[in-house]
Amino acid sequence: MSFEIECPVDFKKVNENKVRLTAFWVLLVGILIFLTNSWIVSGFLLVDFALRAFDFGKFSFLNWLSDIAIISFNFSTKLIDQAPKIFAVKIGLGFTVSILATILADNFTLASYITAVLIFFAFLESVLGICAGCYVYTFYKRIFK
Repeated sequence: MSFEIECPVDFKKVNENKVRLTAFWVLLVGILIFLTNSWIVSGFLLVDFALRAFDFGKFSFLNWLSDIAIISFNFSTKLIDQAPKIFAVKIGLGFTVSILATILADNFTLASYITAVLIFFAFLESVLGICAGCYVYTFYKRIFK
């Protein structure tokens, strides 16, 4: 029995380098949340994820940072389908809602665990180019098929 990954597809393309850079910023902000348990920083990340999840990515500060880095370092454009990335961003939104809620509830231990998972997923995407969202999507489809 083989495990074949399925990703959502919508045939709209995005720059993979921008996606990976944005994931890198999420990684850094996630580390800051992990170290400080700051509701302000987690609230910032929640808003940024929400903007990107609901097609307002042009207002995302992290996307803006990625655009500046791409221009400054003359990164190439590598087009990939956006659907798996949008799915992953919506999962990230769920994580950040949970992180903010647990911080506001003074449950810093649980907030740290959730943040660690978010950091791990951001690391996989930004450093290794592995989209954890595709694995979650495949798992979800197999359960609810």
